[in-house]
Amino acid sequence: MNDELNPADDLAEQLYQLLQAAPDGVGEYPLIQQLKDRHCSHIPNLPLTDKLVLFRTHFLLFNALYRLRDQLWREQTGFLQISPLCIQILPYQAGSAELSEHDPLRDYYLDLSQLSDTDEHDVEKLLVSFWTRMQGGEEKVAALELFELAEDSQPLDLATIKYRYRQLVSQHHPDRGGSTSHLQSINKAMEILERYYGRS
Repeated sequence: MNDELNPADDLAEQLYQLLQAAPDGVGEYPLIQQLKDRHCSHIPNLPLTDKLVLFRTHFLLFNALYRLRDQLWREQTGFLQISPLCIQILPYQAGSAELSEHDPLRDYYLDLSQLSDTDEHDVEKLLVSFWTRMQGGEEKVAALELFELAEDSQPLDLATIKYRYRQLVSQHHPDRGGSTSHLQSINKAMEILERYYGRS
């Protein structure tokens, strides 16, 4: 990483330090908490229960992560894997097609107008459209991936899915330090899977 950082890259530099200290990767919510513990001025020090605060915090974090990923790639020092459940610096591999493919999520998070132009009503719409917009309509696959059941070789039934749902709710509930947005995604995934497996 360059020592000469402009103020806009300060958050990316802090993230780089935290991710270096977590070689196995770290989830989005613990990463936000670590930044708050450092009194990071780039992250709103407000409760994440407010949907707009949650969106803005998430957006600022992912904007910095995508900028960091681009920088690591340019310097050929690593590849940053970015997902809400696991953010991890992986070894750089020359010739990898990972960054050559068009990434609509990267475009979205690097466009700061998305941050300034999004209000609470827009956040509600984003939550509602999350599955279809980000997963190209493959809602069943997206829901199974969130539940980590997509590659399960055992036949799935509603009882197994409900058991997994209860595990995830317990694990990610905000009262236990989990993320409100992730809990909303879990609930949405359960609604989707009930439609598919409730008939079987």
